[in-house]
Amino acid sequence: MAMESAVTFAVVLATLLVAHNVADHWVQTSHQAGTKGDRGWVGRWACAKHVATYTAVTAGMVALVWAVFGLPITLGGFVGGQLVSAVTHYWADRRTTLAWLAALTRNDKFYRLGAPREGHDDNPSLGTGAYALDQAWHWLWLFIAALLTAVA
Repeated sequence: MAMESAVTFAVVLATLLVAHNVADHWVQTSHQAGTKGDRGWVGRWACAKHVATYTAVTAGMVALVWAVFGLPITLGGFVGGQLVSAVTHYWADRRTTLAWLAALTRNDKFYRLGAPREGHDDNPSLGTGAYALDQAWHWLWLFIAALLTAVA
C-alpha cells in the first residue's frame, strides 16, 4: 500500500505541476491576469473565472493519469486535492493576500523586487519577486494536493 501511494503521489504531483504551468500561463486570459487582483467584484469575478478554468485543467489531467495508469485514487482524494488546489490558488491570486503574507514573513522587499516604479511601466516582465513568491506558493499547495489525492 505504501508503495502504491508513493507512486500515485509522484504521478499526481508531476501531473499537477504540468497542469499548473499550462493553466496559469496558457489557459488564463490576459483579462483575467490583469484584473484578478482588482478590488471589488470585477477582480473577484476575474479570479473566480481563472480558478475555474485552472481547476478544469488540473482535474482533467489528474483524471486522465488516474484512468490511464489505473491509480488507486478515491473520489474523496481526487475532490479533496482539487479543492485544496483551487481554494489556495484563488487566495494567492487575489494578490493583496499574498502581499500581506510576504509582509508578515518579512519578504515584502523581495515581493516588490522587479516591480515597475509607481507611475511608470518600466519593467513589464514575469521576473518579479511577486511572481516568484506566487509560483512558490502554488507549488507548495500542489505538493499538498498531490499528497491528499494519493492518501485520502
